[in-house]
Amino acid sequence: MTQAIRYVGLDVHKHYVMVGAVDQSQQTVLPPRKVALADLQSWAEKYLQPTDHVVLEATTNAWYVHDLLEPLVERVVVAHPPQVKLIAAAMVKTDKKDTMTLARLLAANLIPTVWVPPVHVRDLRALLAHRRRLVSQQTQCKNRLQSILHRNHILPPASGKLYHPNQRDWWLGLELAAGDKLRVRQELVMLDQLDTLIDETSDELYRLSLSDPWREQLPWLIQLPGIGVMTAMVILSAVGDIQRFPSAKKLVGYAGLGARIHASGLTFHTGGITKQGRRELRAALVETAWVTVRVDPGWREQFERLEQRIGRRKAIVAIARKLLVVAWHLLYHRRVDRQADPERVVRYFLAWGRQAKAFTRLGLKASEFARQQLDILGIGQDLPTLITFGVTYRLPPSSLPLPAEAHPPACP
Repeated sequence: MTQAIRYVGLDVHKHYVMVGAVDQSQQTVLPPRKVALADLQSWAEKYLQPTDHVVLEATTNAWYVHDLLEPLVERVVVAHPPQVKLIAAAMVKTDKKDTMTLARLLAANLIPTVWVPPVHVRDLRALLAHRRRLVSQQTQCKNRLQSILHRNHILPPASGKLYHPNQRDWWLGLELAAGDKLRVRQELVMLDQLDTLIDETSDELYRLSLSDPWREQLPWLIQLPGIGVMTAMVILSAVGDIQRFPSAKKLVGYAGLGARIHASGLTFHTGGITKQGRRELRAALVETAWVTVRVDPGWREQFERLEQRIGRRKAIVAIARKLLVVAWHLLYHRRVDRQADPERVVRYFLAWGRQAKAFTRLGLKASEFARQQLDILGIGQDLPTLITFGVTYRLPPSSLPLPAEAHPPACP
């Protein structure tokens, strides 16, 4: 006899889970009950059935619960919390009501779901978030040191690089009150510690950049001007599987870079960007856009044209959106950027090889590593050497044939 499908709702909290279920006709088959998170696995193995469909909201513990339940039931769905609230707004809100609401929405096929990232994507996201927190703490330390200077009317040295280790003696020699001297000394200690932690975290990210699946995807992004390894890793961690975005428009919406639109009756107007999406992806793209318009003449021309029409801030957001559209085409179709300059691209690849310690980790010199990446893109076959920062790199011969226009003409 075939078991009837049950639709199980889970309201997940830090220390417990509220569980309830309904059948296809929305009748309660499992009244709401509280299960300690530590006991969830044993409870699930005892009471859940292989035909059950389970839904839970995306929260801190969502991926842990998803992975725990997935082998035990037919389907586990992770709901998008803001959209669920719009569908099931209620004046009375309790854990029991939330649980049964989730179960009934799942039975009615009304759950707005989110993509469940695989483990390697989750790990990369967590590591990047950790690095962002460290950088934020570093910035806070620097701001506190600046406030001490401002409060005491002290001008920083003209040489610049105020927080460089070479300036430690200058900081420690300032004529300050005892309390400020203590704060300066401790802030400098924290800066040194944070520098070490950021370097260690960055090194781990560079190591990951040389491993699959990131290594095969990174060249398609790094070929764009202004996108380095760290920015590319942020984009890839947010996007995950590019194939889940059937169009560039979908990816723009996911990043929150699409325009707000109000269209009703005879009324139609647009506003600023939605900002409904992955914040770190949006921030990385805007930061990249500033670099891109500084280093690339073509993008700078677009920016200046937009700036005259809509202003500087809106123009840079528009460039960020355009960059994301180009990135979608390059990743989705595995294409080479039509504006790619092989000499500039190889400089990016050389930097990637040096920063990621390709020689230590892969046994490849930076020039050999760069040639591999150029061959993946299918460009730069006729580049034998490159001089960058006063260093001459001799690139190994390409494994690809020269493009037709690069072949010498045949003798008459």
